[in-house]
Amino acid sequence: MLTLYGFGRVNSKVVGLTRDLRVLWTLEELGVPYRVHGVDHPAGETTSEEYRRLNPFSQVPVLEDDGFVLTETGAILLYLAEKTGRLMPADLQGRAQVTRWCFAALNTLEPPLFQIVMIDLFGAADPTGAQRRPELLKWAGRALTALEDWLQERPYLTGEAFTVADILMTTVLREVRNAGVLDGFPRVSAYRERCEARPAWQRTLEAYEQRLGAPAGSAR
Repeated sequence: MLTLYGFGRVNSKVVGLTRDLRVLWTLEELGVPYRVHGVDHPAGETTSEEYRRLNPFSQVPVLEDDGFVLTETGAILLYLAEKTGRLMPADLQGRAQVTRWCFAALNTLEPPLFQIVMIDLFGAADPTGAQRRPELLKWAGRALTALEDWLQERPYLTGEAFTVADILMTTVLREVRNAGVLDGFPRVSAYRERCEARPAWQRTLEAYEQRLGAPAGSAR
């Protein structure tokens, strides 16, 4: 059985933002058996020597598949898609397009969006945040404008089929769901809502909140 090392306890400020959600969603979409090993982040479990043997960067999540250990969410999602033959086209060029959009989510969209949400989370504790935020909004706006145009004739990133690239992109976009960043991008917002309406995502959130002991709806 697949084992996912995901958060079992985490700072309440980041509930709903943690990257184990990407893998949990994928596993629910695939319907494969798996178990979650809850990692206690506030207690320092990720910095233990045992955990560092799984992930040298002390990050969550980690996937273990019968002794095979894999880290980094993009790599994990692509591995699961290849392993199951689902959420990924069968042809080489189709798989390359999915990979392309996985990289776009993580390398083009996430850098400015993640910095914006961190500035908002830290508030006055970040002395330069207010100065940096306007330029980050411009950076994010350029990327979101391109994505808005791309989605004009496509329900999902690579066409009609929902893939692991959409899981990565949606979880990146939702990082700024409460920051007003997506205002003015109706197709991007509709795309995010369409992906989050999937039953597998709803199951993922419910189980995630229960595991963390978070109030119902707090991760949404």
